[in-house]
Amino acid sequence: MSLPTSRAARAGQYLALLAYLVFLAFPFLWLLSTAFKPARELGSLHPTWIPERPTLDNFRQAFDEQPLLQAAANSLIAAVSAALIAVVIATPMAYVMARHRGRLASAATGWVVVSQAFPFVLVIIPLFLVLKNLHLINTLWGLILVYVVWSLPFALWMLAGYVRAVPAELEEAAAVDGAGRVRTLVSVVAPLLAPGIVATGLFAFITAWNEFFFALVLLKTPEKQTLPVVLTHFLGAEGVADLGPLAAAAFLATLPSLVLFAFIQRRITGGMTAGAVRG
Repeated sequence: MSLPTSRAARAGQYLALLAYLVFLAFPFLWLLSTAFKPARELGSLHPTWIPERPTLDNFRQAFDEQPLLQAAANSLIAAVSAALIAVVIATPMAYVMARHRGRLASAATGWVVVSQAFPFVLVIIPLFLVLKNLHLINTLWGLILVYVVWSLPFALWMLAGYVRAVPAELEEAAAVDGAGRVRTLVSVVAPLLAPGIVATGLFAFITAWNEFFFALVLLKTPEKQTLPVVLTHFLGAEGVADLGPLAAAAFLATLPSLVLFAFIQRRITGGMTAGAVRG
């Protein structure tokens, strides 16, 4: 391949990447712009990207109309708890599935694939009845249990891939030194899985933080509802949205996921690089 052709191909790749980034960023930037626009600009027939007179009235109105702080606390408790429990359960399961080929590993892989194919509507009725018998309806613990079960298959599949990337020779060396399976997992394998564990926990957290359907069905009292459910309260009886406060509340609801990902992403990349250097 000639040099001009190579440069043209690279330029095309960068243009495609730039177009994709613009496509992803457009909804967030428009949401940010809407959150700071006064009511007069929101009703304008000629909307603009940058508010002519930026205002914080939408944020004040959003907090006055709905219990956003309580809803955010509920979402945070549910998301963090679900992420931690899913990671603790999935790590040893992923180790067994990756290292011991057999019927158990095949069944687990099949469970991962099948579980992701079920739509929410199909499982909500039996799930509701099970939680009702356990007296977990309208409780955060019931919602956390649902989030753990729902995110566990993908977390298991994701961590199993990281386990397979760990050289088996390290475990054999630990066994020669007298380490058992549990000690090998905790002292040898788990530290090398740190980037994978962080990525899996981040996935479980974002899934639970953004989830709406289960929270809508299982939580009834306003003080226990999560943030995605409370955001729907900005819609009127006829489906007319209170656009300014809704955009402000949605922007605040989006920030934790973005900040958490930006904060952890460096550590994921740094952990992978350090692991490659040690290897």
